This record gives sequence, C-alpha cells and structure tokens, in this order.
Amino acid sequence: MPQIALLNQETIDKIAAGEVIERPSSVVKELVENSIDAGANAVTVEVRDGGVSLIRITDNGCGIEQKQIPLAFMRHSTSKIHSVEDLLTVKSLGFRGEALSSIAAVAQVELITKTPGEFCGTRYVIEGSKEISIEEIGAPEGTTFLVRNLFFNTPARKKFLKSAQTEGGYIQDLMQRMILSHPDVSFKFILNGQVRLQSSGNSKIKDIIYHIYGRDITGALLELEHENEFFSVRGYIGKPQIARGNRSFETYFINGRYIKSSLFTNAVEEAYKSFLMQRQYPFAVLYFSISSALLDINVHPTKMELRFSNQQQIYETLVRIIHDRLTHIELIPQVPIVEEKKPKVPPQIKRVMPEPFESKRLEQVKKEIQKDSPYAPKYEYRQPAKPSVIQETTVYEQASFLDKKSAARHKIIGQVFDTYWLVEFDGKLYIIDQHAAHEKVLYERLMKQLQKKEHTSQRVSPPVILTLSASEEESLKKYLPEFEQIGYEIEHFGGNEYAIRAVPGNMFRLDEKELFIQMLDSMESISENHLVLEKIASMSCKAAVKGKNRLSFEEASRLIDELLSLQNPYNCPHGRPTIISMTKYELEKKFKRIV
Repeated sequence: MPQIALLNQETIDKIAAGEVIERPSSVVKELVENSIDAGANAVTVEVRDGGVSLIRITDNGCGIEQKQIPLAFMRHSTSKIHSVEDLLTVKSLGFRGEALSSIAAVAQVELITKTPGEFCGTRYVIEGSKEISIEEIGAPEGTTFLVRNLFFNTPARKKFLKSAQTEGGYIQDLMQRMILSHPDVSFKFILNGQVRLQSSGNSKIKDIIYHIYGRDITGALLELEHENEFFSVRGYIGKPQIARGNRSFETYFINGRYIKSSLFTNAVEEAYKSFLMQRQYPFAVLYFSISSALLDINVHPTKMELRFSNQQQIYETLVRIIHDRLTHIELIPQVPIVEEKKPKVPPQIKRVMPEPFESKRLEQVKKEIQKDSPYAPKYEYRQPAKPSVIQETTVYEQASFLDKKSAARHKIIGQVFDTYWLVEFDGKLYIIDQHAAHEKVLYERLMKQLQKKEHTSQRVSPPVILTLSASEEESLKKYLPEFEQIGYEIEHFGGNEYAIRAVPGNMFRLDEKELFIQMLDSMESISENHLVLEKIASMSCKAAVKGKNRLSFEEASRLIDELLSLQNPYNCPHGRPTIISMTKYELEKKFKRIV
C-alpha cells in the first residue's frame, strides 16, 4: 500500500515554479512587474537566446535592503500584502510572493541591488533554490537581476520550449504590453544585442502605439474616454478599416495590469458587430479603472484573468460606449488604385516683398528674378488689389459625403455591373454597393419599428404549412416570442406541423417557407443576447435588392437619401462596407497625368 510522505523543499519549489514560470517570458513578466512595483521609471530588459541563456533586467527603483534579500527569495514572502483583507484592496502588480522563489528554483540567479539609504550595494547569488553567496559591492541605486541557464535543473521542462526566435518573440510581445500598460515608464528592450523596443516614458499613449504598430494604425485611431458609476475607460479604438483576422490587436488593462477578459472581448466585438465582417476583429488599446472591491484578481497564478462582481452592467455599458463612438464619425474607406507618393518638390526660398516698392529696389528685384543661378533668391511681386474689384467665392466646409447638407452636391454618374452606383462629390469618386446599402436601410428601418413596437405583418393566404423535426419544433417553441416580435404569426396545426399565417411586411412574396426554415436552423448558433439583431440582419439581407438588379436614377437617389438618415450608414448588418471612395489624385496617377 502506498505510503504518504511530505515532499522535500526542493521538490516543492520546483512544482511551484512550474505553476508560475512556464517559459522565459514568465520570468520577464514577474521581474518587470517587481521593478514597476518598486517605483522604477526606467527599466531595461536584455535577452539572449530567447531568454534561456540570459535575462538581464535593470531598474532605478527603490532596491532591496541587504538583510531582506534572503527573505525575498522564500515562498510566500511579499511586501505587497500583510493579511487576507489586503487582497480586497491590492493595487500592486505582484503580491503572491512566489515569483523570486520560483525563478530561483529553476535558474541560476544573480541579484545586484542598492537602496537610497545604504552606503553600498549587495550582490546575491542563488542557484536552484540554494544560496551560493552574499557580499557587498559598489552599485547604483536600483536593482539588476541576471537570470542564467533557465531550467538547467529541469531538462524535461526545457525540452518543451520552442525555438529561441519564437521564445524571443513571446518576450517582445510581452514588452509591448508592458510599454502600453505603463506609458509613464521609460523601457528599453534588447534582443540578442539589438534594441527592438524603446519608449520615452512621456505618458503619451498615441506615441507608443505609433512606435509599436506603425503609421497606418495610428492614423486610423479613435480616442475614447468615458466615466460612469461602474468604471472609467480611456484609450483608443480603431476604425473598421484596420481590423485583423485574429484578436492580437485587442489589448486591455485594468488598474495598470494587462489582463485577458472574455467580458471585455465580447463587449468590444459586439459593439463592432455591424461594422465588421465575420471573423474580423477590431483594434483596441483600452485602460480601465475599476474599484478593487469589485474585482477578484486572485483567480489565476499569472494574475491575467479577473472576475467582476457586476459583469452584466459593465458589458452593456461598454457595448453602448464603443458603439456610440463608432456611430458618429465618417467611416467610408478610401481605396487607393496605386500607392500614393507625394511628388518631390525641389527646395526653394520664396520671399514676398511688401508694397509699395521704391523704384530702385524694384529694378534690383527684377534683375535678381532674371538671373539664371539656381541659388538666386526667388521673389514674387504682388500688385496691390484694386479696391473696386470684389471677388466672390463660394466656400464649402470639409463636409461629409453622407451629411444631409451635402446631398445637393452629389452628382450621380451612373451604375456599373448593375450593382454599383458611382457618385462624384468634393473631388472624390464614391462607389455604393446597392445591395449592402439597401440591406442596411432595411435593417435600421426594422430596428426602429422594433424599438417603437410598430412591426408590420402581412397575411399569407393560404397559410404556409411546415413539417418540423423534433429539434426544429423545440427551437420554434423556445424562440416563438422573438418570431412574433418581428412580425410572424405561427400556430400549431396538429402533430408536428405548424402554420405560418403572417410574415414580416418586407418579406412578403419571398420564399416564406425556405426562408423561415433557414432562420430556424440558425437559431442555436446565435447567443441569447444577440438573437433578435441577428435575425433582423438575416431578414434584411433576404429582402434587399440584389446585385445585377438595375435601379433607375430616381430609385438610386432615394436609396442614397435614405442612407443619409441612418445612424451608421457605412456597413451592412454583416459588416461589409456600403460605400468606398477614391480620390481624383489616385485616378490621375493611374492615367499618368501625375508622375
């Protein structure tokens, strides 16, 4: 019979390390968070061979007193909390007291540190949880950690690491989040001797986004700032045009801590739902401040997952905030034909001389103008305007294409491929997808009817009889109130048959039977919260005018006019764009009018 025995301390430390230190990036995360908790405003991280052979982290924080250094490497030793009550108000990034002991259990660690109150610094070496040496040493204020030969005593763990390049990439991703989460701290990240990331610590989030993500992303950002009874949020979200095929561009912080939250992810993506196509995800860098009393951050050893005490209120509020921010801007994507390059203009000095000139000076100016030397100063002579001449110029604002005031200046050119309408306005060519536009018009029209409870129904004679399977019948019973809400009248006809006696007004004379079965089959794939919206979007798509259907100029004009009145006219309910544009410059570039 197996005997029960206590594990030795070395085994305990290695098991604990396995929970906290999964790979080199875990070491960097724990040590950088300690630097920030120590009050550092400058942190340098250097990594070699993906962090396996060396991780060096240097900060200018408060340091560790010499007598407390051995204690800092013991399990559950921390300066962040002192009792269970402190867990409710903890604001530091780390607090478990497991990081240093876990790192020291699986690596060769050297610590050099000095506090402002000590005359000299301290060098401390610990390998595999065994203390090697502690001695005084000259050192600047702050702390430097050198972590060498990670997993040297646990080869099985080391074997499961990925390539040095991949592990280095994980650390770089982590450092990007660290830089974003603490814009007031100056970071430098060095990978294999090359500086890969650097921030100034000037607290300007947009500058950091520019250095990490580049000009195109930064140029398509929308600033977000809001405060309510549940939380405050600030940061940036992206216009739909910079959406990506995965969630790697969604970054969320709570009280300075990077977190993964299905609550925030679902709320943000729901707000973007009518702006993006399926399987596209938005750009977001958002900073939340939430009372510690409403959070439980002691959920996961890495402290990246949180629980909230008022999840539903946070979800609904965040959806509304982001949707409102997206709704009140122009989101027509500009589609370049060729990459736009500004023509190079040779530098020249241009001086405008005031009037009147003395006659001698005027002659001198004329001679200088006639000189062939490319270095001669250039002048422009301007005659004073005659007071009797009045020039009248009509000046328009930088107006939006879908502004109602702009409608009078829309010039409808025609239709191509019986699908797309061409409209000229303000130096640009706008191309409208008639199906996507009509679909969005129907969607918003039906939404207003639902909000006002003014849905319309059309009687079907004779009624449509459906024979449903057991699963279809179960879905119908479950979602019958939603079907009735949008205009259906359905009653049991005996056995497993049901009669559709009325359909939504805009779906009359479509294939009612086939369409209803499609909607019923898709019910289970839609979450409860979004059920009605999804079905209305589906209905609008079926009822909208299709491509290849020729519209008259009058019909197209009415469609565009109705599009002007919508809250979000830029995307159909499924996220496809309704309108794109291209500039006159791009067309002239394509035809070589501009070289």
